[in-house]
Amino acid sequence: MDWARREGVVWRNRALMLFDRVAVPVAVCDVYGSVQAANPAMAAECGTTPGQLRGQDVLDLFQPQESGQVERIAQALRLRHRSRYQVSVRWRAPNGAERYGELTADPVSDTVEETPALLVMLRVQGEGDPRTGVPRGAPSAQVTPIEGRILALLASGATTAHTARETGLTTDGVTYHLRRLSARWDASNRTELVARAYAVGVLTPGLWPPVPASAADER
Repeated sequence: MDWARREGVVWRNRALMLFDRVAVPVAVCDVYGSVQAANPAMAAECGTTPGQLRGQDVLDLFQPQESGQVERIAQALRLRHRSRYQVSVRWRAPNGAERYGELTADPVSDTVEETPALLVMLRVQGEGDPRTGVPRGAPSAQVTPIEGRILALLASGATTAHTARETGLTTDGVTYHLRRLSARWDASNRTELVARAYAVGVLTPGLWPPVPASAADER
């Protein structure tokens, strides 16, 4: 029995590691849509950390484009149907742009009789109004508070592990944010990423230790 318990712990830890590393925004919700766990990719879409999403309603974070979709899904779940459900949603990205995409919810549980949890995945389809294709949003120089904090720590010479401890993220979560920033600013390495952060005004020149410009304004 002890061996089985240890084996279960090992596989649980492996699953959590995979959950954190996957680049697709994913969350686990209860049957009512309350977030129980979220990976860094999902938290990044909301401009926060995974822990801060816990307990929030996923449909408050991502607004359904058709309210009728949600009611049909709720009715199906009450009847214990186990299909895959899809909802077209809109939300405000951390940089201020309005995005649209699709939430996919898969009911999961150990037994058929159990009330299922929902494995929710977000597919980002674009920004602006999907009917017109007109983009909207703030300049790409804007970053989320967590991104600004990561960049400031990076500029001060902090390692990934130290940055993770300071921000409450996992090391994989920090790496995920850095990859997103590098792709957004076309930076090939961390040195260039820090240089871009100063160039676009995200970090304030002349201050040590480095701080995001938004934090410097509050001093």
